[in-house]
Amino acid sequence: MISVRCKLCNVELESHPTQTKCCGCTNMVTVVGDKVTALDLKQVVMVSSIGHKESNSFFTQEELAWQESRSKRKIRKLEFEVR
Repeated sequence: MISVRCKLCNVELESHPTQTKCCGCTNMVTVVGDKVTALDLKQVVMVSSIGHKESNSFFTQEELAWQESRSKRKIRKLEFEVR
């Protein structure tokens, strides 16, 4: 959830996934979901931002570590004798 404050009117707005919220002053700070818009973004202060999102991975940490180590391996070139 995002919280922003308009410096002109000191209204604090919190985001909501489906609702649009607006401060109503001349700067028109608008918050929709995770997007913040305003006429002058220099007059907007982020009070809090989105926290850590959990990854939607189906792999465990061990499997991810194995894949990472596997991708860093070196490829050996085979030398063949030409006759």
